[in-house]
Amino acid sequence: MFLRKISLAAAFGLLISVSGSFGQQPTAPLKKPEPVPTPEKKDEKAQSQNPGTPKTGKEAANKPVTAEQVAESVILIYGFPGGRERLNQIRKTTIEKGKTRLTAADGHVDPINYERWIIRADTLEKERIRLDQEYPNARYSLIRADQKIYGIYNDTIFTPRDDASKTFENQTFRGIEALLRYKEDGSTLELSGHDKVMAVDFYIVDVSDKAGRKTRYYVSSKTYRVMMLEYDEGGVKYKRRFYNYNYAQGTLVPYRSVLWADDKIVEETDISTITFGQKVDEEMFKGGQG
Repeated sequence: MFLRKISLAAAFGLLISVSGSFGQQPTAPLKKPEPVPTPEKKDEKAQSQNPGTPKTGKEAANKPVTAEQVAESVILIYGFPGGRERLNQIRKTTIEKGKTRLTAADGHVDPINYERWIIRADTLEKERIRLDQEYPNARYSLIRADQKIYGIYNDTIFTPRDDASKTFENQTFRGIEALLRYKEDGSTLELSGHDKVMAVDFYIVDVSDKAGRKTRYYVSSKTYRVMMLEYDEGGVKYKRRFYNYNYAQGTLVPYRSVLWADDKIVEETDISTITFGQKVDEEMFKGGQG
C-alpha cells in the first residue's frame, strides 16, 4: 500500500519547512579548484533538515521536544498524509461492528456483539454516539446526544446506571480520539518524559480536558502510534493497550484493545469492520426512534 511505503522521516518532513537546497555542489572554476568541503555528519545533516522533528530511540531521550510536537506527529501518522484535515474529511461518520468480552469482579465473562455509530462534530463533547450491545439474553442501546446520555430497551427510554454511563463516556473521552483532537477540544498537553517499556521507547504525554479528565498516553517514539493509555478513576488505575494496527480508508486504526482495572483484565474488544463517511440516519439518536 502506498501509505505503508512512505517512511516516517518523509512523513514528518511535511510538518516542517525545509530551507535551502541540499545535495547541490557549487561549480568550481577550472583554473582555481576549491578544496572539497568536509562531509557533514549524517545525524547533523538530518537535524539541519528537520530541526523541529521529534527524534527517535536513544536520540529522543537526549533531545528536547514538546508535547505539541509529539501530538501533532501522532495526528499526522493517523491521518497521513493530510493529518488533521484528512481525519476530519474521512471520519465524518463512523460505523463500527465487533465483539467485546466483559469480565465481572467474580470472574464471569459476558461475550457481547456490538455496533457503534458516530456522527462527527467540531468537538468530542458535541458528537452523537450510539452503541448497541447484544448480550446472550438482552439487547439495549446507549446514546449520547445533545451532551446527554440515555438508554433504550424495547423502545423504552431509561436512565443508565452511573457505572454504565461512565464506561460509555470513557470509551470516548479516554480514547485515542481525545489526543487526536486535543486542539479542537481545548485540552492542555504536558510532556511527562521519555520511558522504555518492554524494550519499546515511548514519549509520555498527559492530556487534560476542560472537564478535568486527565489521561496519560504512551506514544512510540519510532512509529508515533499510541500503544497504551492510563487514567485513574474512583481509586482504580485503568490501563488500555492497543494492538493489531491497520488502515481503514487510509486512516490508522487499532483493531484490538484490552482494558485493565488495576491488575485485572475487565474488557477485551475486537473490531470486525469499521467504515467511515457512510450516511448515518440522525433519527437513530432520537429517543425511542432508533
